[in-house]
Amino acid sequence: MEKFENLSGIAAPMPLVNIDTDMIIPKVFLKTIKRSGLGVNLFDEMRFDREGNEIEDFVLNNPAYRDAQIIVAGDNFGCGSSREHAPWALADFGIKSVISTSFADIFYNNCFKNGILPIVLPQEAVDVLMKDAEKGANARMDIDLEAQTVTTSDGEVFSFELDSFKKHCLAEGLDDIGLTMEKASAIDTFEASASAARPWV
Repeated sequence: MEKFENLSGIAAPMPLVNIDTDMIIPKVFLKTIKRSGLGVNLFDEMRFDREGNEIEDFVLNNPAYRDAQIIVAGDNFGCGSSREHAPWALADFGIKSVISTSFADIFYNNCFKNGILPIVLPQEAVDVLMKDAEKGANARMDIDLEAQTVTTSDGEVFSFELDSFKKHCLAEGLDDIGLTMEKASAIDTFEASASAARPWV
């Protein structure tokens, strides 16, 4: 997993509430266990019609937001079934952060395991960021993980809370496997000691 560094990117406004995981990545695309390749199907039923043509008025089909790295969303983002394919699809598309007033717990935790920073802010702050995102590609937001701040294109700063362990994992690019490998030396020492003490095992 890549380390999360300070982000300066285009933010796509998605004011819908209750954007669930089936909207993020429809169940028909859940047959794979690979993390790559799902970005093309992100928000598939919202981005494309039944013939596979782009729906013009969907935000990520707008030329100004095709390279968006941030989503400013309505309340309760990532609700629904607990599919890890949802953050996989977001990450593969290039989304590195989602800002909302609240997230479903499982989705929220899955984001950190896939290099995505979910930011919870009060409604008043999200409203300001939503309006800033509506300015298009010329308005870039800045996210500072270390300082735990989001800065609008006009320089307005909002601070967000973040668990220190999750922050560490994002900053160092550590998923569950990476966290385990950090303890590789201690694991090897334990196994050698256990093998010496119980050679019959």
